[in-house]
Amino acid sequence: MSFVKEFKEFAMRGNVLDMAVGVVIGGAFGKIVSSLVGDVIMPIVGVLTGGVNFTDLKIVLKEAAGEVPAVTINYGSFIQVTVDFIIIAFCIFCVIKAINSLKKPKEEPAPATPPAPSEDIVLLTEIRDLLKK
Repeated sequence: MSFVKEFKEFAMRGNVLDMAVGVVIGGAFGKIVSSLVGDVIMPIVGVLTGGVNFTDLKIVLKEAAGEVPAVTINYGSFIQVTVDFIIIAFCIFCVIKAINSLKKPKEEPAPATPPAPSEDIVLLTEIRDLLKK
């Protein structure tokens, strides 16, 4: 099998296409939630905490000297990204829970009754029972 044909079969599988769609939608969804957190939720949290802007929170390890920028640990950005993650994870959980509730549960097929034994088996069973007596 040629390399191109093998790649085409791989790329055209349903799972690969579903995953690609999921990645694209997930990326767009992540941008929406990041905007929600950064533009709506964090300003409210900042007001509640006395006007703190979380993206400005940092620890300066080395001050700026001339053209060299300061070396900082930006823990405020980390807090904001963590809140983004928690909200995205919660939203995805809710979406998957809703999708799973819409799926119909698979009904287990009723156990089939075993087929009636053939005439030979019935006759042999009768002979066995007579011999026991």
